[in-house]
Order: sequence, then C-alpha cells, then structure tokens
Amino acid sequence: MSDKVIINEVGLRDGLQNQPRHVPVKGKLKILDALIDSGVRSVEATSFVSPKAVPQMADAAELYGRLPLDKGVTYQALVPNEKGYERAVASGAKTIALVLASTEQMNVKNIGMSLERATEVNIAVIKRAKREGIIPRSYISTAVGCPYEGDVAPEVVFDLTARMFEAGAAEVAVADTIGSGNPAQVKFIFETLANRYGPDRLAAHFHDTRGLALANTWAALECGIRTFDTSIGGLGGCPFAPGATGNVATEDVVHMVERSGFETGIDVEKLRKAVKIAADYTGQALGGRVLSWIESQERRKQAKASAAAE
Repeated sequence: MSDKVIINEVGLRDGLQNQPRHVPVKGKLKILDALIDSGVRSVEATSFVSPKAVPQMADAAELYGRLPLDKGVTYQALVPNEKGYERAVASGAKTIALVLASTEQMNVKNIGMSLERATEVNIAVIKRAKREGIIPRSYISTAVGCPYEGDVAPEVVFDLTARMFEAGAAEVAVADTIGSGNPAQVKFIFETLANRYGPDRLAAHFHDTRGLALANTWAALECGIRTFDTSIGGLGGCPFAPGATGNVATEDVVHMVERSGFETGIDVEKLRKAVKIAADYTGQALGGRVLSWIESQERRKQAKASAAAE
C-alpha cells in the first residue's frame, strides 16, 4: 500500500465560499502562491456557480485565467450543472468536480434540484466530460448526515457512488459535509467502497464540526484511502448546510500523516505563511491545532534564550 498521501487543498473554494468578507482574486492568488511554495500540488481552485448564490465565487473565470500553470499543480473546478461545466471548460478547466448530495432536501437547498434530477444531471455531465477529454471527479456530500433530513443510510452512499463510477467518474470523494460522522461510520463506508472499487479511486472530505475530523481521516487512511480534501487554516463551511463549520485543517492532516510515516511533500512550517495570508484577507483567526503547538514551542525557546542572556 502506498505511503504517499495526496493533499487536495480546497481552501480557495470550500474554505472561502462562506466567508462574509470578500477575498479578491489578488488575495486568492497570494494564498495559492504560498500553498504552492509549501509543496501543495493539488488544488480545488474555485466553483462555477451562480454569483448571486455564492458571491465569493463570482470571479471564478478571472481566477482560472490567472492560475500559474508552470508549477506542476493539478487544478479542479467545482461545477453544479451543465452550464457551470461549460463555463469552467471555457475558462480552461481540465478537471471538474461535481457535487451530489445524498438527500432530497440538501440537493434542493444546494443546487435547486431533486435528488433524482441532480443524479441525472451529474451522470450527464460526467459522460460529457469523458467525451470531451475533461477529467470528472464526483462528490457524494452529506454522506453521513444531512442538516435537513438527519442520518444517512450507508446504502444510499453506496448506490450513488456506484452510479457515478458507472457514468465514468475518475474519482469519488465521500464528504462528511456537516462533520457529523464518527470513525466507526467512516471505516464502514470506506472499507466497503474500497473493497468494491479499490482505495485509489476514492477520496475523503471531512469537516471538523464535532472535533472528529482528524480521527475520521485516520479511519479512512487505515482503509487505504490516500487522497484527502483539506483546507488551509481550517477554513470552510457550506452556505447551504446550517451548523457546518470548517474543513479539517491542511496543516493538521499533513502533520499527522507525516509523523505517522507517510509522505505528502508539504512543509508545515511553510504552510504557516499561507495561513497568515488567508487570515489577513478573511479577517478570521485561523490555524489548526498543530500551529498552536508550534507557536508554543517557539515561545518556550524564546523564553529560554532570554533567560540565558540575562
């Protein structure tokens, strides 16, 4: 089993989409530059959704046209439907991500479609992307719990995942959108899916609403999952999912898996710069748990140095 873990940074999209303070393209590119400098090589850059519904993503086309293409980074654009797909491809997207919620009400709130209609649209866009040489990635969101309908049966997730793979999805990311899942649930879902499709075709996306995102990440890791969506500084929160807080922090996942013998190619110390830039632009206090520990160690060293100098 591979010791390489792929960190797919979603802070620019999932992290910023619900922020009250608008982050301009200039700021998003500064965050991206710092992320790339730290070693991040997979980024979900933006979403081609309605600017009225998600104002933070209104500059999607402009941002995509200014992404650095000479850094060896793979970029993805989230699209809700065929119109979004066409806008993304026209802007230069080579990989797109579609989102399909596991429940009726979440699909209605998120993309204005019933579960049946959303499934049909996802399948149609995946097939079109395959025909046109675009790589399609699928999200199964609210995979454990829905803010409107409560707990979600694993069989629903298994069925939707099967339909996305049958349509031609290159990868399916199972997303705990509201952070309600626990390691036992995560293990059951990913163990089942990994046995059916292989772990290399799956990804995990966790939110830290109840403080279990790292534990859930570890549970998925033990099932062989090696691709994880994370967000710099713990930024995040779905605008259509009440109570959903930030994604699992990129720096925390990198620290945990690197300390456990896996490789990400990402430098946690350099991630600190990206966190600071994101904090400055959003006006939010950001940073995963590991950054607090690093800062405490620095203060300890400074205190020792000051005492020795006296």
